[in-house]
Amino acid sequence: METPETPSSFAENMSYFDRGLEQAFTWFSDNLGTFLFIFFIGLVTIIVARNVNRLLDSYFKRANSKLHIDATSFRMFRHIIVALIYFMGIVVVIFSIPSLRSLSVALFTGAGIAGIVIGLAAQNTLSNIIAGLSLAIFQPFRVGDRLNIMNEYGKVADLNLRHTVIITWDNRRLIIPNSRISNEAIINWTIEDPAVIWPIDVKISYDADIDLARKIMIEEARKHPNVMPPHEVKYNVVKPGLIKSDNLKIGLFDSPVLRPVDPDFRERGGIKVSVVELGEFSVNLRMNVWFRDRSVAYSSGCEILEAIKKRFDKEGIEIPYPHRTIVYKTDFKKEKEALEKFPHPEGNKTDCPVKTD
Repeated sequence: METPETPSSFAENMSYFDRGLEQAFTWFSDNLGTFLFIFFIGLVTIIVARNVNRLLDSYFKRANSKLHIDATSFRMFRHIIVALIYFMGIVVVIFSIPSLRSLSVALFTGAGIAGIVIGLAAQNTLSNIIAGLSLAIFQPFRVGDRLNIMNEYGKVADLNLRHTVIITWDNRRLIIPNSRISNEAIINWTIEDPAVIWPIDVKISYDADIDLARKIMIEEARKHPNVMPPHEVKYNVVKPGLIKSDNLKIGLFDSPVLRPVDPDFRERGGIKVSVVELGEFSVNLRMNVWFRDRSVAYSSGCEILEAIKKRFDKEGIEIPYPHRTIVYKTDFKKEKEALEKFPHPEGNKTDCPVKTD
């Protein structure tokens, strides 16, 4: 059975509470200046970082047309500057607190062990930062490029120290860690030569005239404004990377250069229609069309395909659909023998006529 709390024990508890509250108030009043200093440093750090970020962004917009600044390199440079401002603010806060200052000195003293512990704890973050710097230097893609990555198609919207933002064709934002991007195969549609050959597949019946179908497909493609006219391209205007093959000069302000086009793809604008397959119920044709870049290829291909369908309807060219003819075969001799061996109670009745010898 519990005994009720005596007045003396209650008074002792209240005394402990008063002493603890007094000590907390004393400690807070003694360190009030430190708290105000930390708050001030944090506020100044945030304000400075945001203003620097805004100023760098406005400077890029003003100077881009004159200095030919590479957007990807500049964005990474801007993110690094902002990160350094926050880092300096954190360092000032750490050294303003005596206990944290002594802890930081101890960490620097045992830097080897601390480095291993921190490296293991922040392995993913460090790998993303290193991969982000690698992407900014070697530039397999740039801000504004159109990519196929991880079974997705989209435009690169931003590249920072941790991740890359890609806007997909249906206006989704893919936030992909840089370490994962560095291990993925990427199709870059705009890195050097934005022109693209786009296939358009059409099926016609075996009775249709292939030459007439080919003529109609080429004519309808030529009518579309986004289809490139026949011409020859020997050089492309390319923005060089941060590290180029011929030197190690910083490419943040480098002007675009002319780069030779692969000889196999210098002839642009030609339209070719080929029979790619003799299917079960159709002759499959494929038309390869040149577009100026990947951004207009899909929608323009759909419009050309619709125009071909309407033209085929006018010209009487059939676009078939799958169909099968099923033939039932009956072995009359075996059926007759089975009926003789196992006669029907009402006589030899069958759904199929029995052929007699």
